[in-house]
Order: sequence, then C-alpha cells, then structure tokens
Amino acid sequence: MGAGSFVRRRVISPIMDLLKQGVTPEKIALSMAVGGALGVFPVLGSTTILCTLAAFLFRLNMPAIQIVNYVMFPLQLLLLIPFIRFGEWIFHAAPIPFSASEMAAMFRSDFQGSMGLLWVTGLQAIVAWCAFMPPAAVLVYLVLAPGLRRIQARFRRTDGPS
Repeated sequence: MGAGSFVRRRVISPIMDLLKQGVTPEKIALSMAVGGALGVFPVLGSTTILCTLAAFLFRLNMPAIQIVNYVMFPLQLLLLIPFIRFGEWIFHAAPIPFSASEMAAMFRSDFQGSMGLLWVTGLQAIVAWCAFMPPAAVLVYLVLAPGLRRIQARFRRTDGPS
C-alpha cells in the first residue's frame, strides 16, 4: 500500500464523503485551511486541542479540521526550525544551537538558563507563526473553496438530485 492510497483513503475519501453528505464546500475549505494552519503550530502536542477549540468556536467541521491537522504533522516538524529562525529574525535574537552536542553543552553549563532560552525561543516561534499563518490560511481557503465547489457540482451532475 503506497502513500497515494493512504492519502486517498485517509484524506480524500472522507472529504468527498462530507461533500456528498451536504457539508458546504466553503465550510470544508475553511475547516481545512484552519486545520492546516493550526496543524503546523510550533508547539508539539498542542494542535489537536487547538483544532478542537477552533471547530467549536467557529462551528467548523470537526472531521475535516482534524483530518488535515493529523496530515500536517510531518510538515509541523519540518517547519519547526524555520519558525524558530523566523522568530529569532523578528526579535533580532541570537540563534539557538540545534546540534545535539551544542545543546548538551548549553544545558550542562546552565540548565535553568537553557530552559529559559528554550521558553523564549518557543514564544518567538509562536510570534513567527502568527505573522505567517493568517495570510497563508486565507490563501489556502481561496484555492480550496472553488475547487471543492467544482467537485461538488461534478457529484451533483453524476449522482442526480439527492
């Protein structure tokens, strides 16, 4: 079983099922855009809770937002360092070392100071995420909504009136 069948089974089919059930393309697109944006939030372990809260607060589709959230995990890991570096750039902060030996030496020399530095670095990454993600999410929504409308129209033409 390849990656294509995994994506089809775990992402595409559930989204198509939602369209067939009558969930609007706009609601699915918004759920996917928010799920994608929150899915790359630079605090590991926080995204499921954030997506659940967003779904309740904004009345988004819970399955769509969580599907996208889970699919985003590899991208969250890939974007963690760029968000950290972008945050350092925003705040003109010295770059934190990422090699194992440098981090070990940093913690050995000043454990409490190193924990504080990691805390500040995390906050800077969150600020970077806040600067980058809203426009990215809007762009994703603007691309997804028309595409999902076309897919829904195609379903209606082939399935007939429901």
